Amino acid sequence: MSTYAKVAELPLEIDSLELEGRELAFSPEFTRMTTLVKLRGAGKEGIGEDVVYDGLDHVALQSAGGALELAGSYTLDSFSKRLDEIELWPSPPVREDSRNYRRWAFESAALDLTLRQAGRSLSDVLGRGPRPVVFVVSMRLGRPGSDEPETADRLKRLLERYPDTRFKLDPANSWTPELIDELASTEAIDIFDLKGFYRGTPVDVDTDPELYRQVAEAVPGAWLEDADVTDDTLPVLEPIHERLTWDAPIHSVDDVKALRWKPRMINIKPSRFGPVKTLFDTYDHCDREGIGCYGGGQTELAAGRGQIQYLASVFHPDSPNDTAPAAYNQLELGEGLPTSPLEPRIAKTGFHWEG
Repeated sequence: MSTYAKVAELPLEIDSLELEGRELAFSPEFTRMTTLVKLRGAGKEGIGEDVVYDGLDHVALQSAGGALELAGSYTLDSFSKRLDEIELWPSPPVREDSRNYRRWAFESAALDLTLRQAGRSLSDVLGRGPRPVVFVVSMRLGRPGSDEPETADRLKRLLERYPDTRFKLDPANSWTPELIDELASTEAIDIFDLKGFYRGTPVDVDTDPELYRQVAEAVPGAWLEDADVTDDTLPVLEPIHERLTWDAPIHSVDDVKALRWKPRMINIKPSRFGPVKTLFDTYDHCDREGIGCYGGGQTELAAGRGQIQYLASVFHPDSPNDTAPAAYNQLELGEGLPTSPLEPRIAKTGFHWEG
């Protein structure tokens, strides 16, 4: 039986929808906004989180969301098909890939609700016991919007407090060989995110074969995520293609199959997939093909963070999951943060990570 088939026919009763905005200022230049999608029925509530990045999209949804007609009796699968028929966007999204992010918010809320109504947990229904989640801390070395040169200072300060921390780093075009060597000397880097598929965003990185070569040679055990494969970078990447892993272009099984090289590892961000079926089918494909997975997040502010930790706990707990507790997203870190591996905190019912 496929993973999706285990949840597809669970009954689902929806009486009402509530949308709740969340926001957190990470810097003067960047305030993260998300929207909690709350589906209620039969005395239970299921929650998902819309992680669309553009604030205008959240404002439009929260203003018009009450007009969505979702009440009724479904199975999880028939509710997903219902979402195919209705417009979740009061106005077109700023970015087209945001459509899957919103779809995942409604689907994950429905998955949570149907499981709560059944009195069962996702782990129980799938027959996958939760395990402690290994995680990395994803960071840029500089402050957002700052013109100051990037240094290893922030990473080293974190290591002083939490010496066993592992990292996923975003190399920048300004990185010098000296900085790369300093970072490599920490022996704490599991992934370099090369951002090769981002265009017109605050995190763009110009494709630089020499930067690729330098980070790959400095940390030969690190995964190289989202490299931009061009005529210029191919001589660097082809000999080490088994170290390449992918994130931004992966939205389905077809995307995995379309990669130039069969991957040994991919980053699965649930919100990129939209429907639960598309996500679970991709997990099944990777399991059959011997492709490793690690989880990834989208700077979730609430329930969505726990849900990606939940999925990591039952599908790929031992990978370098980019699912660190949200407190690690703060520029100034507090004391007593949870460390890796993260102990499972799955709720007795639903698709929910407690705490």
